[in-house]
Amino acid sequence: MENILLVVNIVLAVILVILVLIQKSEGGALGIGISQDSFMFSRSAGNFLTKATGLIAALFIICSLSLTMISRGDLTPGTSIIDKIEDSEDDTPKIPENNN
Repeated sequence: MENILLVVNIVLAVILVILVLIQKSEGGALGIGISQDSFMFSRSAGNFLTKATGLIAALFIICSLSLTMISRGDLTPGTSIIDKIEDSEDDTPKIPENNN
């Protein structure tokens, strides 16, 4: 199940990147890059692409959260990184003193 969700997540990520790259820029950077010609004809295409991007993004987030919840079952409760570091510090060998 986890492998299937991982493949679906990767496919959704690729589709999301492609959809974002296909969209035309709306000229949000200081009002530069907008013209009346592109404004009149790109509205319907932008509307479809915007809805498709939103849908794919929502599916991507749901899939990512599902993968996170599934993978949390594999974790062992009660283990802490700090406990592991403290345990490894006790096992370090001591430097011998100089016997002159």
